[in-house]
Amino acid sequence: MPHQESAPSGIDSTRMSHARAYDYVLGGKDNFAVDREAARQVIALAPDLPALGKAQRRFLLRVTQMCAEEGIRQFLDIGAGIPTAPNVHQSAREIVPDARVVYVDNDPIVFVHNQALLSPDDNVVSIQADVRRPDELLAAPEVQQLIDFDQPVLLLFIGLFHLVTDAEDPAAIVARFRERMAPGSYICISQFCADGSDPAARAKLEEISVNSPAPMTFRRREEIERFFDGFELLPPGVVDVQQWWPDENAPPTMLKVAAGVGRKR
Repeated sequence: MPHQESAPSGIDSTRMSHARAYDYVLGGKDNFAVDREAARQVIALAPDLPALGKAQRRFLLRVTQMCAEEGIRQFLDIGAGIPTAPNVHQSAREIVPDARVVYVDNDPIVFVHNQALLSPDDNVVSIQADVRRPDELLAAPEVQQLIDFDQPVLLLFIGLFHLVTDAEDPAAIVARFRERMAPGSYICISQFCADGSDPAARAKLEEISVNSPAPMTFRRREEIERFFDGFELLPPGVVDVQQWWPDENAPPTMLKVAAGVGRKR
């Protein structure tokens, strides 16, 4: 009989989770066989997927520090995923020691891990909420307590909107958050991009996500740019995530993640 990996109560270890699969891609251990198998199927067609995942992670941390250097003191990380050191609060606090951070994810196992792994800190909290219900998320007591929307904030949507379908209208979701953000706030978005992605690897990723809680949606670069309506798009714009800091000489990958940063006027 196959070994059944143990999971916290209420967690289905037989159904692939994007957060756990991404944890595996990044070299983490908080994942199950179903997540590893899904990731390996994509890696078989796009062997550089781990390099892409790490490039996206570097982008997240460098944008966090860039915004901290601009005076941002509060951070809302939506679709945070399983904790991977260094985390947003650790990176921000290298610049702003009293930075306030709220981690948000809809995946119950991510919430369990965040609760267990994040160090006790009144200014760092994790909540379980769904970006597709922005009003509920914004009204969460933990968000109300730590995030003052009358002051600038960095809002992070890293690797999230390819898990939100067109019918769920991610542009409208972003607009709802934008309405609450003070001038001088920043928004950071990355998601899988159709432009330039290897067709076979893209098809495999879409296929294995069909039975997951959130089917995968690749978008063209111009579609992702629309998420930044109402923001000043910082150079170099919405580009492959590796192009944000080209001095690193990261080679191109078979799958593409487009990323951008916007500042609210």
